[in-house]
Amino acid sequence: MPAIDDRTARHNAVILCCAQALGGANPAIVVSLGGLVGQAIAPDPAYATLPVSLLQLGIASGTIPAALVMRRLGRRGGYFVGTTIGVVAGSVAAAGAAYGSFGLFCLGTFLAGFYSAYVQSYRFAATDAASPGFRARAIAWVMAGGVVAGIVGPQTVIWTRDLVPHSPFAGGFLGQAVLALLSFGVVALLRPTPVAAASPTAGAAAGRPLGVIFAQPRFLLAVVAGLVSYGLMSFVMTAAPLAMVVECGHSLGSATLGIQWHILAMYGPSFFTAGLIGRFGRERVVIAGLVLIAAASAVALGGTSVPHFWTALVLLGIGWNFGFIGATALVAECCRPEERTRTQAMNDFLVFGCVAVASFSSGTLVTAGGWTLLNWIVLPVVALTIALMLWGLARRVFAPAEGRLV
Repeated sequence: MPAIDDRTARHNAVILCCAQALGGANPAIVVSLGGLVGQAIAPDPAYATLPVSLLQLGIASGTIPAALVMRRLGRRGGYFVGTTIGVVAGSVAAAGAAYGSFGLFCLGTFLAGFYSAYVQSYRFAATDAASPGFRARAIAWVMAGGVVAGIVGPQTVIWTRDLVPHSPFAGGFLGQAVLALLSFGVVALLRPTPVAAASPTAGAAAGRPLGVIFAQPRFLLAVVAGLVSYGLMSFVMTAAPLAMVVECGHSLGSATLGIQWHILAMYGPSFFTAGLIGRFGRERVVIAGLVLIAAASAVALGGTSVPHFWTALVLLGIGWNFGFIGATALVAECCRPEERTRTQAMNDFLVFGCVAVASFSSGTLVTAGGWTLLNWIVLPVVALTIALMLWGLARRVFAPAEGRLV
């Protein structure tokens, strides 16, 4: 039976890797173009990055509905719903960009977030039929699709920018819709497996109250580390294309390639981050990630040439990988198995809510104060978070109390 299960798991992991390569391009396109379209058609320049913020808000809002749909229809049926939303999202965003309707464009990017909520679950779906020994490899295969998505998304922007006359940005979102449409044929090849998800009733009836879990200092530090790692990454990444094209006069192609390198740096290290955590510990890997995020801002403050932007975005991506994966692992240590569904859902809601606020505020700041001010803000936030993590290490906050079941 294990061999049969792993045969199914291998098949599904390959299919989900391909689906990730297509669906994972969705946020790359929105991030590459969202701020530029907002700058062009928003009623106020301060709202330029609102479309990208709505992408993150859509992910946060769509996570629980996506889980409910998949619980009812199964993975394949749920992903058909998700890809349908992706096609609609790209079409609506393209129409908004082409006709200069900021409200319509924002609706499209919000729906793109809902689609991304389904894509976010691909790595979990890969483990549904896997034996314990194959689960980590199945996740790695799906993450490999994320690396491909980091190339597919920006290249779609570059190759479609002249597709719609007099609207250089609309073509990228039509490309986004086509990629989602192609995903239909990919997810149709998935083999049925049980959806590995606890029921809301069972999750609510078992385990400690959320207030008790949140009262743990190590849980609070883990959440703060995740919020800061993801929030600062979004804060800088969202503003980068706007700063490159509008403030510094670089080409759209240069800005798009910068986002491509950034996304590759976000997902590429995933193949060895687990090994680093095993060797040095979650807390130290988080601190290393925060240091890299600070280094990214230091490079950005050193100049505004294309190499400065690209180097900063690569360091930012690697820093996010170390910081967020390490923080996620810390959160998992703070709860019992029966508490994971509620605890991780609340953690994700807080993280993506923070990311939405960060991406929106970055547009206001880069418009009012410029790229330099935005990067100066990063440094004290990182310094404070590192100080908290070092305090936690010194006080042995992260070490579970002896005999305590967590």
